[in-house]
Amino acid sequence: MVGAVSGRVLRGRRHRPPAGRPRAHADPVGGWQVVTVDRAPRAVLPGGRWPEPLRRLGGAIQVEVRPAPGCRGTELAARPRPGVPLPGLAAHVVGDDPARAVRAALRQAKQLAETGEVLRADRTPMDRGPAG
Repeated sequence: MVGAVSGRVLRGRRHRPPAGRPRAHADPVGGWQVVTVDRAPRAVLPGGRWPEPLRRLGGAIQVEVRPAPGCRGTELAARPRPGVPLPGLAAHVVGDDPARAVRAALRQAKQLAETGEVLRADRTPMDRGPAG
């Protein structure tokens, strides 16, 4: 019975985001992308400046920061500005999908705030060569 009740609650929450929150599904191209960072806002925006991954996108994006629900860190939200092209290499890499660049920049900003570095995937064993 508990599973059925929680399923209904989750289903209802999925379709009605809290008032005043950006809705990522509202506009697939220019919609908000949001990550929760396990740090205080001052750690997410050191010196009041956007993290480097977001600064690379310059004025082509809009950024918002707010406390995460339940005092669980900070929500960092970003979306492409309508009609403003992404700068330089970002535009070349993502082509017609600026949301892809925003997602990548948010993910990197989260990693930078939480670990101090942008994490890289390990090379595969075949790329590393023989052990020893």
